[in-house]
Amino acid sequence: MRRTAAWLAVLLCAACGSAESSSSPSSSPSSTSSAPAAGPAVPPVPGIGAEAVELRTDEALGGQVQVRVTDSGTEPFTVTSVAIDSPGFAPLPDRAVTAAFAPGRTIDLPAPYGEAVCERTAEPAVARLTVVRPDGRTEALRVPLAAEVLGRIHEERCAVRAVLAVADVSVGALSADGDAVTGTLVLSRAGDDDRPVTVTRLEGNVLYGTTADLPRTLEAGESRLEVGLEFTMARCDPHALAEVKQPYLFLLGLQVAGDDEAAADLPLDEAQRDVLAALVDRACR
Repeated sequence: MRRTAAWLAVLLCAACGSAESSSSPSSSPSSTSSAPAAGPAVPPVPGIGAEAVELRTDEALGGQVQVRVTDSGTEPFTVTSVAIDSPGFAPLPDRAVTAAFAPGRTIDLPAPYGEAVCERTAEPAVARLTVVRPDGRTEALRVPLAAEVLGRIHEERCAVRAVLAVADVSVGALSADGDAVTGTLVLSRAGDDDRPVTVTRLEGNVLYGTTADLPRTLEAGESRLEVGLEFTMARCDPHALAEVKQPYLFLLGLQVAGDDEAAADLPLDEAQRDVLAALVDRACR
C-alpha cells in the first residue's frame, strides 16, 4: 500500500507540471524496489495452526525444521503428510507421517526444506498438510505457517551464497601430524568482483579444536589466499564421542568488504573427514 501511495503522489505531482517536483529526489522510485517482494497472504484454516521451529536435532541434521501443528478446533483429525511451501525455498515432495490430533494437542512434524531461492522472500510460507477427518474425508490443506525461523535460515543461506560468488572456499588435503591434523584453507577469486574477502574466524566443535592464523584477507587484486589449519582433539571422553551429532561441522566466518559476516560451513569432503576420524583413534586411544 505504501508503494502504491508513493506512485500516486508522483503521478499527481507530474500532472501539476512543476519543474521543481520533476527534479526532486522524492519523485524517483525507491532504492528498495529491487528487493524480493513478498507474495499474498494465505487465508487461515479454521481449527488448525502451524509454526516452523528448529530444534537442536534439526540444526544438527541440517536441511529440516519441525512443522509444529496445533489442533485449535473442536474436532480430532489425523495428518498423513506434511511439506513446507515457501517462495524462498525450492519445493520438495510431501513427507508421509501419521499424527493423530485431538482438540488442544500440538505435535511437531519433521519437514525438509529445499535449496534457498535468494530472489524471493521466505514468507508467506505454508504448511502443506494431508488431513483425514473423523468421517474418513481426506483434505489437502494449505495452512499459514508462522515462519520466522525459515526467514533466518533463508537469510543465512543467501548471505553465504553472496560471499561464494566473490570467492570460492576449499580445504586442501589434510594430513596426520602426530596428535593433530594439518591442512590449508584456500580462498580463490570466483569472478570479476574484486572486493576484499576476509576469513574472520574458524570455530571448532564438541569433539575437535581448531587453530588458524585469522583473520586473513584476500585483498583486492589478489586471486588466491592460503591459510594454515590445525585440528586437535578437544575431548576424548566417552560421552562426547558417543553423543556428538555433527563431528565435522566447523563454523567459518566470511566477510566481503564492509558487509556483515556470513557464517558458512567449512567444506570437507569424505576423504578429509576420514583423516579427522583417524585422529580420534590416535589421540584418544
